Amino acid sequence: MGNMINLQAVYVTDLVGVAILMTILASRGWNLPARKEESRIIATLLVVSIFNCIADIYAFACDGMAGPLYYWILMVSNTFLYLYNLIVGIGIIYLIIRHIDRQAKGWHIIIFWSLIIIEVSLLIINFFTPVVFGIDENNAYYRGTYYLLFVLVGFALILYGYGFYIINKLKNPSLRYFPVIGFLLPILIGNTVQMQIYGISLLPISFTVAFAAITISLQNECIYIDKLTGVYNRYELDKILKKRVYRKNIKIAALMLDLNDFKAINDNFSHEEGDEALVAFATILADTIRSEGVVVRFAGDEFIILMPKFSEINIDDYSARIQSELDKYNEASGKPYKLSAAIGGKVFDPHKDNMDNVLKDIDKLMYTAKREYYIKHDRRHNRS
Repeated sequence: MGNMINLQAVYVTDLVGVAILMTILASRGWNLPARKEESRIIATLLVVSIFNCIADIYAFACDGMAGPLYYWILMVSNTFLYLYNLIVGIGIIYLIIRHIDRQAKGWHIIIFWSLIIIEVSLLIINFFTPVVFGIDENNAYYRGTYYLLFVLVGFALILYGYGFYIINKLKNPSLRYFPVIGFLLPILIGNTVQMQIYGISLLPISFTVAFAAITISLQNECIYIDKLTGVYNRYELDKILKKRVYRKNIKIAALMLDLNDFKAINDNFSHEEGDEALVAFATILADTIRSEGVVVRFAGDEFIILMPKFSEINIDDYSARIQSELDKYNEASGKPYKLSAAIGGKVFDPHKDNMDNVLKDIDKLMYTAKREYYIKHDRRHNRS
């Protein structure tokens, strides 16, 4: 009777997990405007998680059932469960890094692939020698020598995700819409309890709760995201400036940027091409600044960047970095036009300086740079 109650509990939690995950998929809660790669990652992890819940049902239902067929069902389903923890653990951490820092560093990729190679190799070996888990003569599952390795890797990934988020949240206040602690916590609790109490299944439903939290958080963030370019919109800028969300005793570098000859792109190559230019420009800004600051589409082809001044910020250095990335884009794009930007910036104290005056100051500096551009290029009539 005890075993039956336990099985019923497993079936209910796993089927609830399937229902929640399928609802998220069907409602397209995973679809983030202007963030296609992140959307694909979430959709893939949701599908894999549905199969994980189904595999968990088979792993418990067939445990202790006699016969070679049940033996192989147990081997395959439990192997998938171990593999799932690795795939989703790395997938969530990659999603966090991608969302915060735009791309994973080379050493991230090396670590991820190293973990994949080690754990997949152990699971392949496990089909011949029970080093991770085993199925005894009664077709009963038991934990093997390297079971703990998989658990520790899971904990390490969660802790790294927490640390990476907290460090970057101190620099970028807009990450408050991406509460990593809120959706990693269910996984941490599920992992801890399941490790301590043998014979229960909490991880599938823990991951389900985590994905529900991820999609809700990201959809909430989309309110403050510009639908065309994927960077933050004016609402986010107003919230940052009005509520002074940056910590006290730090200064902020503010840059205003405007595309040169943007009107000419629209007039000569179509407004669709103009939209592509805006998307490319916003992507270059976000990839250049990454977690060092917040990129906001201010109006039309004007953008603002806010960066906490943890160290001495040289506005000219950042301007040069952005111009250099624009030059790289122009060389590789094959477009019939070149992207360039007028940039004006200053360092200010968000708790002392008047925000309207700051915006006016960087606007003036930006237009000074724009006038100089048109003088040098003799295209004053194209001024956007």
